[in-house]
Amino acid sequence: MATDLVQIAQLLNLTLDAKQHRKAEAELKILSEQPNYSLSLLTLVHDATKPTQTRLAAALAFKNFIRHNWVNEDGSHKLAANEVETIKKEIVGMMIEAPSQIQAQLGEAISTIADSDFWERWNSLTKDLVSRLSPTSFKQTNGVLEVAHSIFGRWRPLFSSNDLNREVLHVVGVFGDPFIQMLGIADQQIGANSGNEAELRGWLTTMSLLVKIFYDLSCQDLPPVIESNLQSITVLLHKYLSYTNPIFDGEEDDPTPLENLKSDICEVLQLYTNKYDDDFNPYVQKFTQDVWNVLSSVGPEKRYDILTCQALKFLTAVASVSRHAQIFSDEATLGTIVEKVIIPNVSLRESDVEMFEDEPIEFIRHDLEGSDTDSRRRASTDFLQKLLGNFEMLVTQVVFKYINHFLEQGKSDWKAKDTAVYLFLAIAAKGAVTASHGVKTVNSHINVVDFFTQHIAGDLVGRDSHPIAKVDAIKYLYNFRSQLDKAQWAAAMQPLIQNLGSDNYVVYTYAAIAVERVLYLTDDSGQHIFPRADIQPHARELLEHLFSLVEKDASPAKLQENEFLMRCIMRVLIVLKEGAAECGINNILTHLNGITNIIKQNPSNPRFYYYHFEAMGALVRYCSSLPQVDLISRLWEPFALILTEDVSEFIPFVFQIFSLLLELNPTAQIPGDFKALLELVLTPTLWDTRGNAPPLSRFLAAIIPKAAQAIVLENKLEAVLLIFQRLLASKKTSQNAFDIIDSVVTTFPAEVLEPFFTNVVGLVFDSVQKHPSDSHKLRVARFYHLVSAKPGLGADFFIKHADAVQANVFTPFYLQVIRPTTALFAKPVDRKLAVVSYTKTLCESEAFATRYAKGWGFTCTNLLDLLKNPPRVAAGLGDELLVENDVDDIGFGIGFTPLNTCKRGPTDAYPEITEIEKWVGQYVKEANAKTNGQITRFAQERLAPEAQQFFAPYLA
Repeated sequence: MATDLVQIAQLLNLTLDAKQHRKAEAELKILSEQPNYSLSLLTLVHDATKPTQTRLAAALAFKNFIRHNWVNEDGSHKLAANEVETIKKEIVGMMIEAPSQIQAQLGEAISTIADSDFWERWNSLTKDLVSRLSPTSFKQTNGVLEVAHSIFGRWRPLFSSNDLNREVLHVVGVFGDPFIQMLGIADQQIGANSGNEAELRGWLTTMSLLVKIFYDLSCQDLPPVIESNLQSITVLLHKYLSYTNPIFDGEEDDPTPLENLKSDICEVLQLYTNKYDDDFNPYVQKFTQDVWNVLSSVGPEKRYDILTCQALKFLTAVASVSRHAQIFSDEATLGTIVEKVIIPNVSLRESDVEMFEDEPIEFIRHDLEGSDTDSRRRASTDFLQKLLGNFEMLVTQVVFKYINHFLEQGKSDWKAKDTAVYLFLAIAAKGAVTASHGVKTVNSHINVVDFFTQHIAGDLVGRDSHPIAKVDAIKYLYNFRSQLDKAQWAAAMQPLIQNLGSDNYVVYTYAAIAVERVLYLTDDSGQHIFPRADIQPHARELLEHLFSLVEKDASPAKLQENEFLMRCIMRVLIVLKEGAAECGINNILTHLNGITNIIKQNPSNPRFYYYHFEAMGALVRYCSSLPQVDLISRLWEPFALILTEDVSEFIPFVFQIFSLLLELNPTAQIPGDFKALLELVLTPTLWDTRGNAPPLSRFLAAIIPKAAQAIVLENKLEAVLLIFQRLLASKKTSQNAFDIIDSVVTTFPAEVLEPFFTNVVGLVFDSVQKHPSDSHKLRVARFYHLVSAKPGLGADFFIKHADAVQANVFTPFYLQVIRPTTALFAKPVDRKLAVVSYTKTLCESEAFATRYAKGWGFTCTNLLDLLKNPPRVAAGLGDELLVENDVDDIGFGIGFTPLNTCKRGPTDAYPEITEIEKWVGQYVKEANAKTNGQITRFAQERLAPEAQQFFAPYLA
C-alpha cells in the first residue's frame, strides 16, 4: 500500500507537467483498475504532510474517478461493497478538515455519490451532518455546511418529482430544526466577535453558507419549518443586508465574507420574489429599499461586482411582478434609477480598460453578448430592459436624455461615448439577443440605422478613433445585424474586413466575430445574406490574414487562445464550399495541418479545436471530389500522429473526418493506409472512452463496405459483432451499435451472416427489454426493415433466426414493436426502407403467406398508411459538418424520389399515383404473375375494400 501511495503521488505530480502528463495519466489509468484505488487517493488527499499540489491533484483524480466509476447505468455500484462503505464513512470528515480548494473537489465527488445513493442508500448522512455541527467552532461547522450544500444544492436545477420530494422531506425532517438553530447561533457569534477579524470572517462565512442552504431547502417548495419561521428569518436577512464593520473597510480586490453574505441574501430574495410571491409579498417593499441602499453604498471596486449583480437581479425580479413593478413607474424614480444605478454600472471602469489592454481575450469573453452573465453591465441591462418592457415609452424618454448628454460629452471623451452607446444598446433591443440573428425585435420608438449613421459609423472607419470606440461600432453592427438590409451590409462589410487588419487584439477579434455572424446570417427565405459569390473576391486575402492572426504566436497555448478567429475561418470555408479551390486548397491545408501539429502538443481550448476540425470537415465535405487535391494523403500524416501519440481530445474528430472521407469516396475499395485503421478500430481498448463511441462506430460503418472482402477472409466479422454487442448493452451507445449492424447487414450476403445472425437477433430482442425507449425501438424497427428489404435476406430470414432464439417470439415482436414503431418513422429514407420491406414481405414471404395470414393483412394496411401519410421533415444541421447526414438511398438500387415529395390532401384517400406508389404497384403486379394470382386471392380474402381499391389496377 505504501509503495502504491508513493507511486500514485509521483504520477499525480507528473500530470501537472505539460510534457509528461499523458504518460502519467495512462499509468494512473492502469492503476485505477486495481482494488481500493479510490481509497489510496483519499489517503493522499487527507495526508497533511504531502504538498498541497499533490493533495489537490489527488482530490481532482478522486472526483473524476468517482464520476466515471461509482455506479453503472442500472444504478448498481461498480466498486466493491467494502470500498463503497469506506468512502461514505470517511469522505465527510475528510472534507470538513480539508483546505477550501480541496473541499471544492471533494464536494463535487460527494454530489456525484449523492446523485445515486442519497438518501435511501445513504440515509445516515443527514444525521451524521447534524451531529457534527458545532456552536463554538466555525471551521468545523463550515465544513459540515459545505458538505450539506454540495448535496442539497443538487436540487436547484431539477424538476419536481415524487422521488425528489421524498428526498427533500427527509432532509427537512432531520436538518430543518438544527438549521434554524444554527441561524441564531451564527448571529450570536457574529455579534460577540465583531472586533475579532478571524472569528468574524469565519462566522460570517457560516451565515453565508446557511443562507445558501436556505435557498437549497426552498428551491422546490416552501418547507413548513421555513414557512413557520419566515418572519424571524426575514428579520435576520434585513439585519445583514445593512450590516457594516470597519474591519472590512480596507482595500481588497476580492469580495470579503460580508459581500458574499449580502450576495447570497440577494439571491435568495430573488427566489422568493419569483416563486413565493403570495407568502413573500409583505416583505418585498422593505427588502427593495434595503437592496437599493446596498447599491447606493457600494463603489466601483471589483470586490462589489458579485454583490451588485445579485442586487440588480433582485430588483429585476421585483420589476417582473406586476403588482411590485409600479413602484418604478414614475419619471422621477426612473431618472434616479438610471442616474444612481444604471449609469455607474454600465460605465467603463479603470479595471475594464486594464483588462482590455492586458487580457484582451478575457475582455472579449466577458463583454460578448450572452457570456457576461455575472457582469455589472449585463445585470444593469437586464434590469433596464425589464423596466423597458413595463414602461416602454417612459423609459425610452428618460434614458435618451442621458444618451444625448453622453453623446455631447463623447465628442471629446471616448468613455462618455462608450456609455451613450451602451445605454442605447440596452434600450434598443427587445427580447432575447439570439446567437444566430442578434437583435430580432427593436424598440419601436427609436431607429437603430439612423443612430448608427449619425453617431457610430465614423468610429468604424476613422483612423484616429479609440480602439474601444471601434469595438463599440463593430459590436453595434454585430448586435443589430438582422436590422440591416443587404445594401446596408454591403456598405459595412468592407470596413469590417479592414478592421481585421487592426493591430489591436480586441478590434480585430471583434471584426472576425462580426464577419463570421454576418456570413451565417440568412433572410426570411433561408438564403444567406452574403452567399459565396459575394465573399469569393475577398476570400483568399481574408483567409490568409485570419491564418496570420492565429499563427502570430506559435506556442500551443497562445495559438489556440482565440477561438473566434478560427470560427471565422470555419465560416468562410463553409460559405465558399467548392470555391475554396480558388483560394488554394493545398495552402489552406498547410495552415490547418500546421495548426494541428502545434496544438496537439497540449490541447487547451476545446472551442478552438472544435472550430479547427470543423474547418477541415468543410474542406473534406465540399472539396474531396476535386481533382487538384488528394485530401486523404494530405490529412493522413498529421492524423496518424494524433493516433500514434494518443491525443485523446482529437481522436473523435480524426475518426469523424476519416469517416467523411470514406463516405464521400466513390471507389468500392479501401483507400491507402485505411486498412491499418480497421485493425486499430477493432481494438477493444479504444472503445473504453465513452466519447469515442460515436465517431468510431461511424468510421466502422463507413469502412465495412469497402473492406468487406478483407473482413471475411481474415475472419474479422466476429470482432466487429463483439463491438456491436458491447455498444448495444449500454443505452448511451445503443444507437451507435445499430450504425454498425446496419452496415454489416447491408454489406454481407446471407451465407456470411448465417453463423452469427441468431445471436444478433437475440441481442436485439434483449435490448428491447432493457431499453424500451421510443428512440431505441425506432432503430430496432429500422434494422428489421433493412433485413426484410435486402435481396437475399428478407422477412423469412429474420423469422428463421427469431425462431432459433425462441419459438413464436416473432409474433409479439412484430405486432408490439415493428408495426407501431414503423408508423413513427419521420425520415424519408427510413419510410422508403419500410415501404420496400413491407412490399417485399407481401410479395415474397412464405411465412406471411401461410403462417401469419392475419399479419399479411396488417402489413398491407401499414404499407398503405406509410404511402398516404407524409413524414415530418427534420431541421438542418447548422454548423455540424462532421455530423453524419441522412442520404436518401437505402442501397438496394431503388431510385425513386423521397417520400417527403408524396404530399396528400386531408380528404384525398388515394389521389394520383406517385412515383413510389408506381414502384410498389409494379412490384406487386410482377409478384402476382409469378405466383399465379396468389396476391389477388390474398387481397380479396384479407384486405378491406379501401385497400383492395389501391391494388385493383395492378391485380386485374
